[in-house]
Amino acid sequence: MAKAGKPRPIRRLRVLRKEQLTPHMIRIVAGGEGLRGYQHNEFTDAYVKVIFPVAGAEYPEPLDLGAIKAALPREQWPSTRTYTVRQYDELAGELTLDFVCHGDTGLAGPWAAAAAPGDELLLSGPGGAYAPDPAADWHLLVGDESALPAIGAALEAMPPGALVHAFVLVEDAAERQSLSTKADAQVRWLHRSAGEDLVGAVRELEFPAGDVQPFVHGEAGFVRELRRYLLTERGVAKERLSLSGYWRVGKNDEEWREEKAAERATERTT
Repeated sequence: MAKAGKPRPIRRLRVLRKEQLTPHMIRIVAGGEGLRGYQHNEFTDAYVKVIFPVAGAEYPEPLDLGAIKAALPREQWPSTRTYTVRQYDELAGELTLDFVCHGDTGLAGPWAAAAAPGDELLLSGPGGAYAPDPAADWHLLVGDESALPAIGAALEAMPPGALVHAFVLVEDAAERQSLSTKADAQVRWLHRSAGEDLVGAVRELEFPAGDVQPFVHGEAGFVRELRRYLLTERGVAKERLSLSGYWRVGKNDEEWREEKAAERATERTT
């Protein structure tokens, strides 16, 4: 049995409505009594853990991941997936999440595709670490579909006139979204189907002068390459960087979390 850790209460929300934003992006708006008392934070990459129970498993009430892991065998533990809060409307009592869906592949995408108003959505959180700094001379936003909700939220939060260069990698033109901002933002959409890539695009950018605040999130491979480029070749201060490998090609979510944990453990001992 697992040892119980810090309590992480799980909220029971209800799907209010669903929207097909693009062929592979589904927006779920949830709310209900379970959202009462939810405390949002100041981060534009505010994220929640969406909880997917194991079919047939019986969980102690109130739902708490720590208590579940302490009481039940591992095969009955719920699966979790991390999603950026695209929007939180306290007055309306609505929390919006965008899900990437590739048919029957994965766990969260198929759930979102099948979701209907009234369905239950379990989540805990939020966490977060990044928000645009008004003192930065300019901002660099880089990500794939998994980072698009955070990039969209960041663009909306930018101060009027802020200089922003954003690069977003999606499958093709059909996956582009309308993004609003008051910033002076140059958004470049890259298409995976055309062989375009984020690392090459960022390397081609003529960096404006001054202090840059980069946000680079998405598939771990390009995040690692751009981390090296920004730190080593561009001399960006480490504390200025917001970087996160949300996923890795060829790994499911559980495998990737275990790999990241192993990497962090190795870094601490070397």
